[in-house]
Amino acid sequence: MATDLKATATQIRTDIIESLAAAGSGHPGGSLSCTDIMTVLYFDKMHIDPENPNDPDRDRLILSKGHAAPALYAALAERGYFPREDLLTLRKRGSHLQGHPNMNDTPGVDMSTGSLGQGLSVANGMALAGRLDNKDYYVYVILGDGEIQEGQIWEAAMSAGHLGLDHVIAFVDHNGLQIDGSNDEVMTVNPVADKFVAFGWNVLSIDGHDFDAISAAIDKAKASTGKPTAIVCETVKGKGISFMENAVNWHGSAPNAEQAAQALSELRGE
Repeated sequence: MATDLKATATQIRTDIIESLAAAGSGHPGGSLSCTDIMTVLYFDKMHIDPENPNDPDRDRLILSKGHAAPALYAALAERGYFPREDLLTLRKRGSHLQGHPNMNDTPGVDMSTGSLGQGLSVANGMALAGRLDNKDYYVYVILGDGEIQEGQIWEAAMSAGHLGLDHVIAFVDHNGLQIDGSNDEVMTVNPVADKFVAFGWNVLSIDGHDFDAISAAIDKAKASTGKPTAIVCETVKGKGISFMENAVNWHGSAPNAEQAAQALSELRGE
């Protein structure tokens, strides 16, 4: 299974680079850092049906760090929600794949995101609705570590803990960098795990690029009842592309043709 997931993740990273190069703008760093999390969710763990994207019993995923939309779009295309050719229309006029996800235009998108800090609150609402409707779906939310500097995240964390929303599973994409520099320079978010524990969450810390660890953490989260789970994922900004890894300047800069060619060559092992 891990071998298949690795191949899928490589394809998603390839699609991210190609779509960003075609667009001439966008956010590669944080898209590449959350790719492996996205891969495990869409190709191993989530109860979803591309033929019925609005199934009321489906699991939900909220990409709260909406600027990482290229990773979400690539995963959805690979999963069959829309043709892969659409990825090359990223950020173009008339495309359903804009710079941030729009649930009204794109099949498989469960929440329109872009303004940071709001995804966890919506995840709480979805989980509460599921509880009231006696549904058993899970709500997954991917948070950026820079994003959790937003106060609304911690109001939502407090609410989820108080309400015992055990069908909320949050991933913190802890790559240590944000648009203006490192988290520690801008506004430290550490200790991330201890903060979620303080708000009554079950907390797991893993390597966010280890498919087996991601899968096992999700299983542990589902086995934990009475409280939400935060999975703190140690990741690498720009993962998979040598000149993008741990480089803050690739937070929001698209590769040119030459850079894209080098990136694609690395992903293909050439």
